[in-house]
Amino acid sequence: MKEDTLSLLLAETIWTQIQSTHSVSDDQLAILHLLFGKNLERATRIVDEGGVKRILGEPSGRSIFQVVGESRRKEEYLCFPEHYCACYSFFYDIVNRGEQLCCKHQLAARLAVALGTCVDVKVSDDHLAHLLAKL
Repeated sequence: MKEDTLSLLLAETIWTQIQSTHSVSDDQLAILHLLFGKNLERATRIVDEGGVKRILGEPSGRSIFQVVGESRRKEEYLCFPEHYCACYSFFYDIVNRGEQLCCKHQLAARLAVALGTCVDVKVSDDHLAHLLAKL
C-alpha cells in the first residue's frame, strides 16, 4: 500500500475514535499532527472559533460543509471533507503538487463532525443544489 493510503487509514481510525467520545486525547492530536502538520493547527483554530457549518438539504438529508478561511476577508469555502475543497490550497498543494493529504478546511470539517461541534444549517434541497452549482 502507498504511504498516503496508510496515512489516510490511520487518520480514519483516529476520526472514528474521536467521534465515539467527542473528545481528543493528546496522543490522538500527536498522531494527527504527524499526519497533517500545520494544516491541523490551522484547522483546530477554525473549529475553536466555530467556523464550520454543515449545510443540510431537506428533505434529502444531503450535505456539504461551509468552512471559514483564516484570511482577513474570512472567505467561506464549500467542501466535502473526504474528497474536495473549493480553496486554492486544495488545488495547489493537494491536486497539483501532491504535498498534502487534505487542506485545513477539510480537516476542520472532519474535526468538527468528530467532536460534534459543527453548526447545522437546514436549507431546502433547491438551495443546496444552487450552492453545489457554484462549484
